[in-house]
Amino acid sequence: MTTDETATAAPAASGATATAAPDGTVGRDEAEAALGLSTAPLEDPPPAPAPAAGEGTFGGVRAPGARGAAAWLLRELTGWARWFWRQLTSMRIALLLLFLLALASIPGSMIPQDDVDATLAQDFRVRNPGLSEFYERLQLFDVYSSVWFSAIYLLLFVSLIGCIVPRSWQFVGQLRGRPPRAPRRLDRMPAYTTWRTEAPPERVLQAARAVLRRRRFRAEAAADHVAAEKGYLREAGNLVFHLALIVLLIAFAAGRLSYAEGGKLIVQGEGFSNTLTQYDDFESGRLFDVDGLEPFGFTLEEFEAEFVREGPDLGTPTDFRADVTYWTPDGPERETTITVNDPLTVGDARVRLLGHGYAPVVTVTDGQGRTAFHGPVPFLPQDAALTSTGVIKVSDYRDAEGARDQLGFQGIFSPTYALDAVRGPHSTFPEPDSPVLTLTAFRGDLGVNSGIPQNVYQLQTRNMEQLTDESGEPLRFNLHPGQSYELPDGLGTISMDSELEEWATFQVTTKAGNDWALAGAFAAVAGLAGSLLLQRRRVWVRAASAGDGTTVVEMAALGRTESGKVPEELARLAARLQPEAPPAAAPPGEGPDDGPGDGPGTPPDPVPSPHAAESAPAESAAAEGAARP
Repeated sequence: MTTDETATAAPAASGATATAAPDGTVGRDEAEAALGLSTAPLEDPPPAPAPAAGEGTFGGVRAPGARGAAAWLLRELTGWARWFWRQLTSMRIALLLLFLLALASIPGSMIPQDDVDATLAQDFRVRNPGLSEFYERLQLFDVYSSVWFSAIYLLLFVSLIGCIVPRSWQFVGQLRGRPPRAPRRLDRMPAYTTWRTEAPPERVLQAARAVLRRRRFRAEAAADHVAAEKGYLREAGNLVFHLALIVLLIAFAAGRLSYAEGGKLIVQGEGFSNTLTQYDDFESGRLFDVDGLEPFGFTLEEFEAEFVREGPDLGTPTDFRADVTYWTPDGPERETTITVNDPLTVGDARVRLLGHGYAPVVTVTDGQGRTAFHGPVPFLPQDAALTSTGVIKVSDYRDAEGARDQLGFQGIFSPTYALDAVRGPHSTFPEPDSPVLTLTAFRGDLGVNSGIPQNVYQLQTRNMEQLTDESGEPLRFNLHPGQSYELPDGLGTISMDSELEEWATFQVTTKAGNDWALAGAFAAVAGLAGSLLLQRRRVWVRAASAGDGTTVVEMAALGRTESGKVPEELARLAARLQPEAPPAAAPPGEGPDDGPGDGPGTPPDPVPSPHAAESAPAESAAAEGAARP
């Protein structure tokens, strides 16, 4: 450092303590200097001594009579309610609840959920009956709507609100207040520097105030000092982060209560209209009105899928693309392409592409040679090679005598057919290089006229008789594109057309709160960054006349947390102030380390320098001095 100034760095701590002066003001002044650097709640007070006999937990003696008992009970209930509220709104409880919420989400991602995939959840119940009964008791198949998950969610919501509201009001009060006055002993602050100048105190304070304001400090001038404060955005970022968490919780809750989600399988060339009866499956939140479904529709014009044909990634899909034409009530038809990562957005609804498969075109003639069924039949994939299962239900059928009857077929469609003793008929590649339809046949009551809903992709054979071949074995046959098969006993024929259709499944979702959740996420990141990267700090500049006609300039800084940047910033401020208050030559006869010192209330004298006139104040020299222990 230059020989014109003295600078020290005391042990940095936001709550630095000092040896009390005889009048007891030094410790009090320094405590006031650090007061308000944070809106964090104060530490819990030490536990009160155990109540004496006859006293309640929260003080007071129970008076005799019913009125005394009622007053005592009310005081106890109020005391416990306040204690519970203080615990709930403390930061450690909020962090604990946030951890519990994340922990409670783990079962929801590992156990099949009824509201996500009811079929998978039912399959888990069938395969694990004992474990499923235990899961049912704990509501693990409906984690996100369970009582215990909702309790954690609501407690976290209340805890954040109870924590953030008082801190927000306290922060508003700090914004409206003024920086605290300078402590009596600035040299006890974590960062400190001083020098003498020939500029008058009024000019020094005026220049200091201007320098601090140019550095975006909020500065207030007093009679003998300037107090300044900076870094309010740190606490603002902390509050924004917590407010953003509340916004996220509200957005997620609104999304769960006001969402709608449905799935639809559409064969190439067919269409869909966004009405409730058009969905294959549909679910919604409790506050969603099905009459509010977004009015639109679309037609699947063409679906294309591409797969890797060689190498270790054989059969891996490289592209799924659905070309659709959609329409709205107030606009013309439009053409667009839906991909896995690029859904179609219409108003508040989003149409996502989920999967695809094949729908062989089948024709069935009855016993009188009349076409009883014709059309594409979707088969559902069971593996990555698109080995698919499906059923064909022929309800409008007449036998050779003209009597009404029903036929049912179930089987496997293999896009690239293969057969072995272990797996039976299956596919080895997802594209239709060698498509084969393997079927078995049934005759009887399909159950479609019973009035009981049934799965269109499953065949109920309870009231049906399986057809057999000449040897009495269950009938099973293969159909290639363009091939026909004659059913036994003159029941008719079934054929597979040369044309092979493809189908795609779409998910139509309507969710509220997505925009709010996104805004809350961005705000949380911005607030967290501000609270971590910014630092709240205070700076004081004091200028007082000395007995030799010079002015003693003192500068000190205090940060909320320990940081090497506080002395560095103080040094930069001192370097910017020194052109207006240049260091004066030290009185002759004083050494560099033997300033006279006039007691605890007097600023330290500068270090004398025989080369004071030649040493220009520099920012680097000030930084060296402000950081020197």
